[in-house]
Amino acid sequence: MSARPVSARTAAPPPPAGASRAGLVADAALALLAERGMRGLTHRAVDEAAGLPQGSTSNLARTRQALLELAVRRLADRDARLLALHEMPDPRHGLDSLVDALALATHRALTQHRELTLARYELALEATRRPELRAHFDSAGARFREQLGTLVTSMGSADPARHVLSLVAWADGLMFSCVAGSFHAEVPGLEEVRAGLREMLDGMLGG
Repeated sequence: MSARPVSARTAAPPPPAGASRAGLVADAALALLAERGMRGLTHRAVDEAAGLPQGSTSNLARTRQALLELAVRRLADRDARLLALHEMPDPRHGLDSLVDALALATHRALTQHRELTLARYELALEATRRPELRAHFDSAGARFREQLGTLVTSMGSADPARHVLSLVAWADGLMFSCVAGSFHAEVPGLEEVRAGLREMLDGMLGG
């Protein structure tokens, strides 16, 4: 049985000059996860989606586990750019700057980077079945959680760990509902996301 042709939608975006082959493979894997789900992720399909000769993916990631780990690492790198961790606000700029930064990152995940969000959920579910993948997936998000904890602590949080959990759970719930759940046709605008975050943070930090 021949492999299903790779659609234009599935194909990874054109790589920047100097992009590594590992980056091409990982981006193609994430695109396949978003469109076809876990069953559609094969070494041959990744080769086709990345526009690489057959066997290229196997040379980089010989097993399925290695391919999944490569995708998780790439997801962490792209999430870091999406969340713009280097642009997270100075706590001295106040609560509004934190709300603005988090609202923009969340809205990007709902709109411009919807397929990346779908790929994240596919990997998260697979990690529940593969303990060896769970460690990689969990560590990928640790940097953001730690930075968010530092920010809310600096802004007066009395319980940073609980507040970070609440914020991440709120954002994850919103993204799942609007990307894969019952609100997929009602994606909120940036100002709506901002209003929800402001309400959350006002309650946590006392306005």
